[in-house]
Amino acid sequence: MSGPGDSVPGNSAPREKRSHDLRHVASDAPRVMVVDGSKLVRRLIGDVLHKELPDVEVVGCSGLAEAGQALEGAPVDLVTTSLVLPDGDGLQLAHAVREATGQRYVPVIVVSGDAQAHLEARRFTEDVTDYFDKADGHQALAAFIRGYVQPAPIPGAHVLYVEDSRTVAIATTRMLQAQQMRVTHVPSVEDALEFLHAHAATDDAPGADLVLTDVYLKGELSGHDLLAAIRNEFGYGKRRLPVLVMTGDFNRVNQSTLLREGANDLVLKPIEERLLVTKTLFQLRLAGLAGSGAE
Repeated sequence: MSGPGDSVPGNSAPREKRSHDLRHVASDAPRVMVVDGSKLVRRLIGDVLHKELPDVEVVGCSGLAEAGQALEGAPVDLVTTSLVLPDGDGLQLAHAVREATGQRYVPVIVVSGDAQAHLEARRFTEDVTDYFDKADGHQALAAFIRGYVQPAPIPGAHVLYVEDSRTVAIATTRMLQAQQMRVTHVPSVEDALEFLHAHAATDDAPGADLVLTDVYLKGELSGHDLLAAIRNEFGYGKRRLPVLVMTGDFNRVNQSTLLREGANDLVLKPIEERLLVTKTLFQLRLAGLAGSGAE
């Protein structure tokens, strides 16, 4: 049973029905704008970006006014902003980026210590592409940014994919396999739980590196039930087994519920390939950082 907004990933859809109409541009020499009221923070982010992306041009701005001038001067490939700025906030900046000529499709990433709370409350507007929790550290932020401007595959990463639409499953599986991921597709939550139970008592537990699931599926169980089982029955935390939930439900209360129930992040339908790949790769990298003892 397909859920609201179910469609083949990558297909065109009316712009007003899209939460994000993104056209990411990969670049060998990306121009990244870093907006933060702290000069020290801007410098730290700039330093790790140069290590992660040697040819990056970092445009540091202290607030809305400086960012506006920079946007008028030349285009950028990505904007990262603090939620609180000396002359406004990150949401105002995100809107300003969208209003700037030629900047409509630039990814805007909000960096905040309260990012998860804002995400769960669905306080971020459609002008914001994604969020990043500053508690994860500047090195992880640099890797996150690289995922947008220069996505790098993680060969062999194993995704347990739960989707009952054969057409959608084929298209999405191809997206992930194009990034050298290994995909195990099952059509129901019942099948996903059988897979997880089979691996729970083995050295291979949990059996996959990430779970990608729809909310509404054939069978008696839904994506909510799968989240409850993963986080409570199996006891897998968000770093041990990240879960991305695909949903066509634009109701913010329902979205918040999924996040509170244990979803690492949401991917809104219709699926935009680069956004799905970026979010998947980021959660895999973050889980890898946790596994190596880094936060």
